Amino acid sequence: MSYLVEENAAKHRFEILVDDALAGFTAYLPRGEVLVFTHTEVDDRYQGQGVGAALIKGTLDQVRARGGRVVPRCPFMAAFIERHPDYADLVVDAP
Repeated sequence: MSYLVEENAAKHRFEILVDDALAGFTAYLPRGEVLVFTHTEVDDRYQGQGVGAALIKGTLDQVRARGGRVVPRCPFMAAFIERHPDYADLVVDAP
C-alpha cells in the first residue's frame, strides 16, 4: 500500500490517499498559524491497517515543516500525540 497525505485547504482538512483512493481525513479549524483539529475519520475498508496513524503522522509532519502549531481536540489525534511525545512540541492551548 502506498500512502499520500495532502492538505485540502478548501475543505479545511488533511486527507490520506491509499493507492490513489481517499481513505480518510482529519478536519481542522484554522486559527492563524494554529490548526484546531476537531475530527478524524478513516473509511471502514482501511480500519486496523495503520492508515489513521499514517494520516496523523503525515499531517503533523507537514504542520511542523511550515512552522505551525496544533490544538488536538480530536481524541484520535490527542492519543497519537500522547503515544508519540516527539510531536508534543506542536501542541498549544486553543487561541
